[in-house]
Amino acid sequence: MASVSRRSPPQRRIDVRLASFATGSRATYGVGVEDGIIDVAALARSAGRSFPLTLQALVEKGAEELTALARALENFQGETIPLDQATFLPPIARPGKIVCLALNNSANASRILSGPSTPAFFSKPASALIGHGAAIPLRQIYGRVHPEPELAAVIGLGGKDIAQEDAYAHVFGYTVHNDITSPTMRTEDTYHYRAIYPDDGEGGVRYVDTHVSYPGRYKGADGFAPMGPWIATRDAVPDPHALAISCWHDATLITSDNTANLTHHLPDVIAWVSSFMTLEAGDVISLGTALSAAQKTGMAIQNVDLNRLGGTVTVEIEMIGRLTNSVSGLA
Repeated sequence: MASVSRRSPPQRRIDVRLASFATGSRATYGVGVEDGIIDVAALARSAGRSFPLTLQALVEKGAEELTALARALENFQGETIPLDQATFLPPIARPGKIVCLALNNSANASRILSGPSTPAFFSKPASALIGHGAAIPLRQIYGRVHPEPELAAVIGLGGKDIAQEDAYAHVFGYTVHNDITSPTMRTEDTYHYRAIYPDDGEGGVRYVDTHVSYPGRYKGADGFAPMGPWIATRDAVPDPHALAISCWHDATLITSDNTANLTHHLPDVIAWVSSFMTLEAGDVISLGTALSAAQKTGMAIQNVDLNRLGGTVTVEIEMIGRLTNSVSGLA
């Protein structure tokens, strides 16, 4: 497939972590450093130039602006904001698409009785996003709700029909996504029915017994996409398919896996998704869930019913960061 791009990929290696956050009523973004986070406004003052006002706008500007930001960071003179004084927001506030891969873990291939050989994907709305430290709002009518720890890629360079060999040039960076899921609502929104197909005869029809489930509620409810706190730029993660990924409920390790176990790797996914949907700057592609039970606990994420247990859930991916969210019950 031919690659359709809108700008050239960056030439300089840029290894930084970026986050959207708020201090008081002011929403902004900045660069993570060892002792806190540097507000982009402070970075701009130090460099004597302006930068895009949002992280989404920085992603859209692309290589030249990101390179200028990295240079300003090298010469920064100013104060940093302690992390405990920042309220983290979703890294990209309103991505055009949050594309999520379904059943994309080779460690659990034996569980799949039948399915496509190509990536299967669904979408989450931007309204499902919450940031690091925010509460996941759950209602009792949601039934069983569990976490799903996932690596997500943020698209920087948009395109249609992107070739596999060009895919990484379209990635701005990587973040942490907790794909909150309600199996109860999935069951409620699953139809077992007789689908109508054309008959091989003359204008007739035939009926095929089938099941179909729609993920609008069980994947896309408000708060069902905790994300962040950081976007690690593409150069900060040499191989996205060699990362340890872990999930805790309170202090208990629930699952520990590695992104090497993903069945479909990012270049294949970008090529496949972009053959159906034009990818745009700021879009998020979540690559699928680490499902191996933690060796010491023998537990599985499906057993962690957040609606019943409450508490906090944490997802950590090496080289990117740690995402923690509490559970907040609603009426």
